[in-house]
Parts: sequence; C-alpha cells; structure tokens
Amino acid sequence: MPSHRVRTRPSAAVLAVTTALTALLATACASGAEGDPKATASTTVTPPPAHAGFDYQLGGPYAPPDGVRVVVRDHTVKPAAGLYNICYVNAFQAQPGAERDWDSDLLLRDEDGEVVMDEDWGEAMLDIGTAGKRERIAEKVNGWIDGCAAKGYDAVEPDNYDSYTRAPEGLLSAGDAKAFLTLLASYAHGQGLAIGQKNTPQLAGDREKVGLDFAVAEECGKYAECGEYVSAFGDAVLVIEYDEKGLQSACEGWGDDISIVRRDLDVLPGGRSGHVRETCDDV
Repeated sequence: MPSHRVRTRPSAAVLAVTTALTALLATACASGAEGDPKATASTTVTPPPAHAGFDYQLGGPYAPPDGVRVVVRDHTVKPAAGLYNICYVNAFQAQPGAERDWDSDLLLRDEDGEVVMDEDWGEAMLDIGTAGKRERIAEKVNGWIDGCAAKGYDAVEPDNYDSYTRAPEGLLSAGDAKAFLTLLASYAHGQGLAIGQKNTPQLAGDREKVGLDFAVAEECGKYAECGEYVSAFGDAVLVIEYDEKGLQSACEGWGDDISIVRRDLDVLPGGRSGHVRETCDDV
C-alpha cells in the first residue's frame, strides 16, 4: 500500500445535474461468470455535479455549510435533504470487530491460517480471491447498497479498493479487486446509483472497464496524484485533503476543474472541537 494512505472512518454514532450516464457498459463488463441477474442494463445513473461545493461527513452528519451541493455520509445515516448524496460502505474489509458477521471462509487468511488484518484500522480483510467468494461477499455489500438506495442516496462509495496492496504477496491481485468492484458497480447501477472509485490511482485507467462513474481521492494534492484521477475521470473527481499544503497544491493545480475540500483527519461534525473544513476559497 502507499505509505501515505489515509482513510477516514465513519462514526458509529451516527440537484439533479445535467449529465446522465447509462449503466450499460458496466453491466456488460459484469455479465460473464460473475454477472448479477438483479442488475439491469437500462438503468441510468447521475454522477456528482462537477466542480461543486463538497463536504465529507464520515465522522457524523451535520448541516452542510452554505454552497455545498455534494455530501458523503456513512450508509447507516440519512442523506442530506436536497443535495447530491454519496453513501459510504466498507466493501473490501470488515469494520473493526465485525469479522464475526462474515462467514469464516470469506475472511482472508495467510499461509498459517491466520486472518489477515489491516493493522492501521484493525479490520479483517475479505477474501475476494475467487469468483465464488466475490459473489458471496457482494451479496452482503449489495444489501448495504439496497439500503443506500432506499434512503434516497444518489451514489455509493465502496472503500478499500486498494486492499489487495496490503495483502501478503500472492493472496490477492489487482485483477481480483477489479472483478469484485465490477460486481458492485453493476449492482449499484441496477439500483439507480452512481458508483465511485475510492483512492487507488494505479487502477484509475480501468474505470470504464470496471464501470465507475467518478473518483473520491484522499490527499492527491499532497502526493501529486490528482492528475491521474483527472486523466481517467475528467472533472468527476472529489478530493479530500487533510493539511494546508495538500489543499493548496490541489487547488493550485485543479481548483478550477474538480471538487476539493480540506477536512480534519477525524472528519468531525461541525461544532465539535477539532473540526476543520476549508475550500479553495480559503487558500
């Protein structure tokens, strides 16, 4: 994994736009051995509005600031009324302590039979290494996606696309990650939801094959990666920076084209001590 990787975590407490995209390509890509019969090729989805006011609220929901049109919240809470809402799900790993909610054989295990953990977050990694397991894991994640759709979200953000980079050598591959996310993309489109790529710039070039509509990139300004996302997704990129220099870099390079916000590392709700939210207007 990239040593600079930063992933925020949702708190346990917890518009329409002009261009419409069809899910035909994503469904076609997923229509082989791992296709989902519940997904429909004719459903259209709406990506986030480009270069819009943006807020990342995984630490808990709060009233979006003036000018915000796009909000990301955890799938366990309600969307923000009247805005474009993106629903966060942890798709490639189990939430801390939630490994017991998964069938034992769906947890990734090393050569000694021990569950492989993302030590930074205390999360068990899921075994997406075979088509059969990918389909079984997707069944649970798709239930969360159903909940996002029922609540009125417009899109879904599946986290940990890059989990394969943290697995012991030989256990998972980029191909496994792309095959699994293709399943989720096809299903999300079938429910009328757009779907975003979270981080993982090395796979951005495969966005059309996988069926992805936009990107959510953490610290691409700080680590000079924003161009990789823009090359693949155009202006359909949402950037979260966590320090002043990262925000300045992202804004200087891309502030006229894509959505950029700086948040505190804990993405705390507004009004809480330590809450930070800045935009390119503050640079």
